Amino acid sequence: MAEHKRYALGLDYGTNSVRSLIVDVEDGREVATHVFPYPSGEEGILLDPKDPNLARQHPADYLLGFERAAKEAIRIARDVEPGFDPARIVGIGVDTTGSTPLPVDRDGVPLAFHDEFRDNPAAMAWLWKDHTSFAEAAEITEKAEKGGYPYLAKCGGTYSSEWFWSKVLHCLRTSPEVFEAAYSWVECADFIPAWVTGNAKPERVRRGVCAAGHKAMYHPAWGGLPSKEFLAGLDPKLAYLRDRLYEEAVPSDHSAGGLSAEWADKLGIPEGTPVAVGAFDAHMGAVGSGVRPGVLVKIMGTSSCDMTVAESAPDIPGLCGIVPGSILPGMLGLEAGQSAMGDVYNWFVSELCPAEYAEDPHRLLSEAAARMKPGESGLLALDWNNGNRTILVDPLLTGLLVGQTLHSSAPEIYRALIEATAFGSLRIIERFEEYGVRIESIVAGGGIPEKNAFAMQVFADVCNRPYRLSRSSQTCALGAAIFGAVVAGVYPNAQAAQERMTGLKETVYEPIAENASVYAELYELYKLLHDAFGVRGSTAELYPLMKRLIAIRDRVRKA
Repeated sequence: MAEHKRYALGLDYGTNSVRSLIVDVEDGREVATHVFPYPSGEEGILLDPKDPNLARQHPADYLLGFERAAKEAIRIARDVEPGFDPARIVGIGVDTTGSTPLPVDRDGVPLAFHDEFRDNPAAMAWLWKDHTSFAEAAEITEKAEKGGYPYLAKCGGTYSSEWFWSKVLHCLRTSPEVFEAAYSWVECADFIPAWVTGNAKPERVRRGVCAAGHKAMYHPAWGGLPSKEFLAGLDPKLAYLRDRLYEEAVPSDHSAGGLSAEWADKLGIPEGTPVAVGAFDAHMGAVGSGVRPGVLVKIMGTSSCDMTVAESAPDIPGLCGIVPGSILPGMLGLEAGQSAMGDVYNWFVSELCPAEYAEDPHRLLSEAAARMKPGESGLLALDWNNGNRTILVDPLLTGLLVGQTLHSSAPEIYRALIEATAFGSLRIIERFEEYGVRIESIVAGGGIPEKNAFAMQVFADVCNRPYRLSRSSQTCALGAAIFGAVVAGVYPNAQAAQERMTGLKETVYEPIAENASVYAELYELYKLLHDAFGVRGSTAELYPLMKRLIAIRDRVRKA
């Protein structure tokens, strides 16, 4: 009976919405879920038509989203689970996008809540996909390299405009009034658990090692955050800010505090219910997909994050971080990814899709593209429409389509874009293996595996590896709920919770040998483009590329 069951609540803060999930902690059975779209901006994102690199969010959307998404999931649970009582929710977990930092005052109140800053984009949360700080990121990389500082070793050797310090430095230089008004900065993944537990004051916020290690150059090897000396070399005000940040960051098996009386009253969940320290969505998604050594979890949505864990690993150029405890406590968390995946497909659909596919563009284009053979179109694309996250770490790279003729069709282009993201994914897998991190199997989660079987078959064919699917369609929220169960004391650790609460679907996308053979040829051409446009000093020879594409096209069409 439901009155004897225990549940965990997971909240997954994505790019456009927050998803809530209530699960049975005994077996991971999903009782209820709800998606709440952020009300501000365009699909939740505050944009600037004059600056395509700017992407912000209003922190009020996060709090409204917590309340609405949790309440609706509780309402649904009452409808579908006789005897369900929110008082049986024993733990809560939260994951968010990142790096998504926001400036706060001495009480931890976002500056965006102050009247004087309510319309100032710099006072909002700086969404992960905000690339306005590309110059500052390059400066941070150069400063660390020339000064012999070790800070880049654990984040792939290049600092990114998607990350914490570059965004804060850009704010200092372009919106000094916001920087001066901010007492501290808090990652979204830390802000939400702190707010709902009444621990929002910066000194009381329990900081997660996931955000700190992957995006803020935090590591125990050098005593936490970068030194004041290093930060002062960028700007003395950054060194002063360091004193108002944190000295310690912890994994998500630590509690951020108990649910406050205010939030307990709003939700009907008992006051004091433990809330886990927050982490990033893809990292929680890896946990919800059963990640372990040798398993690569791909969270495939608007962007893609490729996650695995290892007991030990060397420093790997181009990765987004090698951080102790960022995914599973007690193990190294390794993160890579692509800055755009579903966003690439959505761009084509929203901007260039012909009218005959408009009724259901992704489905109709996928069906048409699936009728083609690999190489048949003669097209090859680069997947850098939002820059390259791994392995080049360069936000100033852009997309590319080669081989188009007056006969190139919309389904052919759509297929080429999907193939490009698969080629980019294979390059990431190769980078892991080049440095001795074994990838024995791949598990996919997120929106694309749930919605696009054609795309998943392309990935299996391109990578020439089976793709299995996470049992949950809400892997990130499930991972957050798992840590909610851990901090509630239901399980001694996340691995024990994974054994009971995660699983795989029966669906397996096996590579088709004939397709994989053609894609192996096309991948060699993709690497030529990749290096020619992405690697400084490359000697890649592009002259034969178009002719080789035509030769492959003609051979496939005649077969």
